[in-house]
Amino acid sequence: MAEQPLQPLPRKLNLQDARAVGGPVALPLLASYFGVSLIGLLAAAVALVVAAPQLAAGGPGASEPVLSVHLLALGFLPLAVSGGALHLLPVMLRNPLESERRLWAALPLLGVGAWLVAPGVAYDIPAVLWPGVALLACGFALVLIELGGLVARAPRGRMLVASRSGVALSLFHALAALTLGAIVFGHGDSPVLGVGHGRWLLVHLHLAVLGWLAVLILAVGRTLGPMLAQAPTAAPRRLPLEEITLALGLWLLSAGIATKINPVAYAGATLTVVALGRFAALVARVGRTRRIPPEGPLLHLIAGALFLAQAAVLGYALLAGAGPQKRELAAYVLLLLLGWAAGVTIGHLPKLLSISIWVWWPPGPRPKQDALYPRLLAQAEAALFAAGVETAVIGVYLGSSPAARTGAALVTAAALLTAATAGTVWHRRHQPPTSQP
Repeated sequence: MAEQPLQPLPRKLNLQDARAVGGPVALPLLASYFGVSLIGLLAAAVALVVAAPQLAAGGPGASEPVLSVHLLALGFLPLAVSGGALHLLPVMLRNPLESERRLWAALPLLGVGAWLVAPGVAYDIPAVLWPGVALLACGFALVLIELGGLVARAPRGRMLVASRSGVALSLFHALAALTLGAIVFGHGDSPVLGVGHGRWLLVHLHLAVLGWLAVLILAVGRTLGPMLAQAPTAAPRRLPLEEITLALGLWLLSAGIATKINPVAYAGATLTVVALGRFAALVARVGRTRRIPPEGPLLHLIAGALFLAQAAVLGYALLAGAGPQKRELAAYVLLLLLGWAAGVTIGHLPKLLSISIWVWWPPGPRPKQDALYPRLLAQAEAALFAAGVETAVIGVYLGSSPAARTGAALVTAAALLTAATAGTVWHRRHQPPTSQP
């Protein structure tokens, strides 16, 4: 279905308006999801500092790297992405959430579950792992029910600004990644369907990073990116070609990885690069035509596109068997999971929080939306994060423990700055209003 530019929300939005036409999730719920996710981000960054020497030594499967990956992938990304999706998708898909109580119930399940699964996987503690998996599964189910309901109820006869097919593909891959992860870790090191443990882990990683997060970023970002940068909107389209191409490439890439058939993996990787390249071209155009100074979301999108390009080069090299394979694999995961998926999410978090505060401001005069968002802090965070990821990747690839640990320390500093930026946004909700129309 063709898309149209995102229309601004009514100035005096109330809960009845949101229920009638589809509005963002309530501010306290969004802030809670973002707040808990920031705790996971900080923990993952600190764990990365500890794990950096092992990554540089070619040990991505050691306990500390696995702990850092899962704190990021479970403690930060699901909560932050869920909060952002709950803020954006009701507006983009033009129908309301069904139950915020269900989402409040999901929050502790996701938060506690992540903090059980991460050490349970890293240190092989089944008594901790499986209760955490059960909590995570219940939390994911509640969120997926809400988001899936938005897709199912999206009006068929109206123009939408996000592809319902793209969002549905993203939710499908999120469920597939969670299910496959539970199956693979449940079997330990033994092969499943004739495929070794390590290859299933790579499929699991790509389902989560490309199938869930990248597809969702493509589905939402082509509207959100230009809107936040005040740039011309993307051209209308009738079919979500980028999301479909990315999904097809992901399936081929996953099949090639699992079966060790490199031509299939190459074909899938190429389709994936084409889909993400088209989105990168959109990001570049937004950067050129923006009407405001670059903010955190755009800076992280640009950096994420560059990290994706580097990941593509490393991915082809891994398929070809070139380079230091274990360190190259660790660098690839850092670029894909931390630089791209987490980076884009981090960039949007404080901005979406400031928009939510502005949207839910009580009736009457309100501050300018820009006054709620500390642009300089966000710009500094984006620069620090990009420098940290790049330094860590170079250190890991070259086998330099000091460089890898320096990069991880910069990423930790960026995570602290992200928390400070979000805290500043939250504090500014108390500032005196103006008479902005």
